[in-house]
Amino acid sequence: MTQDELARKLRDVIGIEAPAFFARDPVNQPMIRHWCDAVGDRNPVYTDEEFAAASRHGGIVAPPTMLQAWTMPGLAPRAELPGYDGAHPLRRVMELLDGAGYTSVVATNCRQEYRRYLVPGDVLSVTTRIESVSEEKQTALGAGRFVDELMIYRDQRGEEVARMTFRILKFAPRAQAVAAAKPAEASRARRRPRPSRSRDNDFFWEGVVARELRIQRCARCKKLRHPPGPMCPSCHSLEWDFARASGRGRLFSYVVAHHPPIPPFEYPNLIALVELEEGTRLVSNLIGVAPEKAAIGMPVEVAFTQVDPELVLPLFRPAQAGN
Repeated sequence: MTQDELARKLRDVIGIEAPAFFARDPVNQPMIRHWCDAVGDRNPVYTDEEFAAASRHGGIVAPPTMLQAWTMPGLAPRAELPGYDGAHPLRRVMELLDGAGYTSVVATNCRQEYRRYLVPGDVLSVTTRIESVSEEKQTALGAGRFVDELMIYRDQRGEEVARMTFRILKFAPRAQAVAAAKPAEASRARRRPRPSRSRDNDFFWEGVVARELRIQRCARCKKLRHPPGPMCPSCHSLEWDFARASGRGRLFSYVVAHHPPIPPFEYPNLIALVELEEGTRLVSNLIGVAPEKAAIGMPVEVAFTQVDPELVLPLFRPAQAGN
């Protein structure tokens, strides 16, 4: 497809409005509270009914920046939701740009305009249209086109309450960058995630290399604790050393992860919470046993495992007879 043909097909999509998508739930206090907890917003007009009633709003209002959250489809299959099916204009633009070699995407800008505060009980709908697709631009990421998507939000009376313009860059990655990244990405994909190291837990990972399971111990009250930390939760002492655990324990709990598969883990992935003889618990993988054979309370023991040339991990297996 030539650039002229692509431009013509893109122009045919610009301005077409997708069917309105209606929020599955009205604006509500629990979601507002969850949002405020997640982002650390302590404005009482969002959560304190008494304070909000005495404010100029006369009651609880929703944080304006929650706008997009109210009409997100969640985990529901989008093809089953009106306004999110295959006829959606953004999907058509993405297909055209993918076919022209602009296979990568990055969000670049978001602008929101608010007409009024939303209040509990409001039921939103959103209509979407593509406002513009730029000519090809040369960017640091590669040649690409900027796509502006306009979303207009209305309440249960059909009155506009807000609008949002979301801009993305669809681009063709630079060939050299792609070629250079593939070996590195493949190498990283085969490796386990590296543990997060700090002054508080270096002793633990040094012990793993030495094939020792070290548990942090308060130097004052002698209580063991894991995961490691700078202060004893019992006596608040900052002084600590460590004890060498036997490596024996029991399976306190476990889950079997099936999806999504993440390299380099093997699936089904048996993730265990092990309670050591010494009383502390730690999370690891349980190996050497089929998931259907795992049982709460079964005896287990540490198995220091070289998972790749640079990393040893304390995995666990069913305890061997006599151990």
